[in-house]
Amino acid sequence: MKNNKQPIYSFLALVTIIFGIFFCMMPQNDTDLKAPLSQFSTQRALEKVKAITKEPHYIGSKNHEVVAQYLQKELQHLGLETSLQEGFTLSDWGNLVKSKNILARIKGTNKNSKALLLSAHYDSAPHSFSKGASDDASGLATILESLRAFLYNKTKHQNDIIILFSDAEEIGLNGAALFVTQHQWAKEIGLALNFEARGSSGPSYMLMETNQGNANMVKAFSDANVRHPVSNSLMYSIYKMLPNDTDLTVFREEGKIQGYNFAFIDNHFNYHTQQDAYENLNPKTLTHQGAYLMPLLNHFANADLSHLNATADEVYFNIPFAFISYSFSYIVPMLFLAIALLMAFVFIGLRKQNLQIKAIFKGFIPFLGALITAGLVAYFGWKTLLQIYPQYQDILQGFTYNGHAYIYAFISLTLAICFLFYQKIDASKPNYNPMIAPLLIWIFINIAIALLLKGASFLIIPVLSSTLLLGYFAFTKKSNPVLNIILAIPTLILLAPLIQMFPIGLGLKILFGSAILTVLSFTLLLPIFGAFTHKKRWALGFVLVGFAFLAKAHFTANYAATKAKPNSLLYVFNVDKNKAYYTTYDKNLDEWTKISLGNSPQNAQELNKNKLFSKYGSQFTFINNAPIINLEKPSINFLLDTVIGLERHLKISISPNRQVNRYDIFANERMQIKDLTANGAKLIGQQSAAYPRKRQKILSYYVVDQVPLVLEFSIAKNQVFEMSLMESAFDLLQNKALNVPARKNWMMPTPFVLNDATVIEQQIKP
Repeated sequence: MKNNKQPIYSFLALVTIIFGIFFCMMPQNDTDLKAPLSQFSTQRALEKVKAITKEPHYIGSKNHEVVAQYLQKELQHLGLETSLQEGFTLSDWGNLVKSKNILARIKGTNKNSKALLLSAHYDSAPHSFSKGASDDASGLATILESLRAFLYNKTKHQNDIIILFSDAEEIGLNGAALFVTQHQWAKEIGLALNFEARGSSGPSYMLMETNQGNANMVKAFSDANVRHPVSNSLMYSIYKMLPNDTDLTVFREEGKIQGYNFAFIDNHFNYHTQQDAYENLNPKTLTHQGAYLMPLLNHFANADLSHLNATADEVYFNIPFAFISYSFSYIVPMLFLAIALLMAFVFIGLRKQNLQIKAIFKGFIPFLGALITAGLVAYFGWKTLLQIYPQYQDILQGFTYNGHAYIYAFISLTLAICFLFYQKIDASKPNYNPMIAPLLIWIFINIAIALLLKGASFLIIPVLSSTLLLGYFAFTKKSNPVLNIILAIPTLILLAPLIQMFPIGLGLKILFGSAILTVLSFTLLLPIFGAFTHKKRWALGFVLVGFAFLAKAHFTANYAATKAKPNSLLYVFNVDKNKAYYTTYDKNLDEWTKISLGNSPQNAQELNKNKLFSKYGSQFTFINNAPIINLEKPSINFLLDTVIGLERHLKISISPNRQVNRYDIFANERMQIKDLTANGAKLIGQQSAAYPRKRQKILSYYVVDQVPLVLEFSIAKNQVFEMSLMESAFDLLQNKALNVPARKNWMMPTPFVLNDATVIEQQIKP
């Protein structure tokens, strides 16, 4: 009877450990109405978030200035003197804008020390009418509330503390670029702490950005003794592969300022959308941001910030309530240790006849079978779900509102597959032969990691812990349930969070990766799962759990007021053709877009000749004829058009005659443009006279205060001049001549694309 209950006890122990791991990732006490003034208060921070996010405040909007004034007053209430920095920048995204940064400085006692920078941006995402509660009112509020507590405590500090509330981050990191390239304070900074968001919930992840080696940065973060660190050296490696940048990227690249990013990614579907509102920001997540900044602020305000550069690198990762790191120089020895232990234990097991060669080779069959089957089920399962629920393709972030249900469903189905493939293991007596095949594969994985992705080298630790289990069996021919659970902890701590994090951050298309990682984790824990009796029943149980989550996902697949459907619509008037049409990026038209596009719209391939920038590469999908309405065209003036030697020099002014928000300028790809300046700004980081660009796009200009766009450049005198522009105003729904109805309450503007705009398209002609 006792043996029959052992699997239940083991399973409950594993579940408890996993729950504890996720529970300990972030603070659980967000109800701090009575928090003393000497401490960070989530409630006080939330009040600031609420004040900042009353309306969308994208650059160029009326409320953008309202938020800027609010932030200045909040800093002044703390007794700080504020200053503004304004100017044009042309970012390497090809985006031009006039930014207005808000700055303040707290003097330290050491005049010769490097300064600490605290940064967050105050503009919200354009086009989608986001209120920017998470991205990035949460960062602003975290800094303001932490500074309030810091100053209230009259904390003695040696280093100056510079506060930067940057502008135009959502456009192309322009405010940060303006600061780091043109402000004298930038040269005095030794370290930056930047607060961001890519979702509206979940733990905040620390991502450090370094100029060379990270060893000193890792040690400095560890010395700050953050209570709930969530980070590992694999995350930044993945982050660098994604189409994401933050202000800290500009600080590092242009100013050689390294630092730490803090950002949360769960509920990724709210990112940059109308639903990034105060009501959807998880208070515990905001608490976690404060739990980072308070100890870091106290530590780095007095630390030596002049010696954070390093040539050496370290592997790092978190465990509950602790941050662990070790040198890259340990990677190869740890790998050799794992190989040596595995070989030694297999040899001992064979000598003692506790292991059998034939059984070891047979172990590859269930392992590879489970690995391949689980990967294929998850990959084609998600592909099938996209066919059943085509509306999922509307969410560009790739993580649906019911995404968590799909993660748990495919993890459950993967566990069922594992139990089915390993059902022949006799639970009545220990059998570690099937464990050697996955350990060998894990060794090969870690060899690849050591060569190509050193930041993930902490994954050798679960291999070492499971190899020790093999060693215990090789010597004793026994399996100790308590020892099995203890040595399972490294696998659970290091792998379980990754299984959930990958599809949240990278989209549900990566579910197959989570399934494969689940199989790899399961096989490291074969001493536990192999002892489970009635494996078919466990498999059936997990199948039922998986289908229960699929059922839950099905019943929550429809859109609702709190889970809105993204859709897009633009009105485009082509001056040269004297034609107007409606267009969209949507692949699945709904009742709102069909009002303008009809039931049988045409393909919009013609419109994609001049491709607009989009984070996810979106293109126009459908068009339909629209009425021509009276839109005031911009004034295009050639202020200079002269030939000097072999070069034709041009200066072109484009002035709006209506309230506009954006200009997109295009040119024939064969035109080589040299020495381009836009409103006096050159492309940041440009090395040669030739202006680098992708395809036809020259730049996108986000208009503030209706300031004209002035372009100066030269081309070869015999080159054909062929340029065009798209002038956009975010006023589609307000334009009475078009009478486009308001969206239903279960709809919202699609993020990451030009949307809800009236657009004038025309050639730029001398």
